[in-house]
Amino acid sequence: MYTTSILQAAPGGAGSMVPFLLVMVVFFVFMILPQMRRQKKTKSFIADLKKGDHVVTTGGVHAKISQIQDTYLILDLEEGKMKVDKSGVSMESTRAAYPSATDKK
Repeated sequence: MYTTSILQAAPGGAGSMVPFLLVMVVFFVFMILPQMRRQKKTKSFIADLKKGDHVVTTGGVHAKISQIQDTYLILDLEEGKMKVDKSGVSMESTRAAYPSATDKK
């Protein structure tokens, strides 16, 4: 009696794997893939920073890069200088705020 109830309760084989695989594919496409793209874009942004770029830190400080070291930047502020980790830079403001600084002649 127990064997028939167990066999009836458990659906067979590959049919039960299809919904699980579908959920995994959807999870990958909508969650993991965009995060990987964002990380790649951020990594290339930090690698492309150069002296003279105007940047905004994650704390909202607007400054100009005066030196670039291995893991940190020295930023020029109106009141002096500040040392910031490279990961603390959130975006570049050179092209938006200072279009003449990026013109190629």
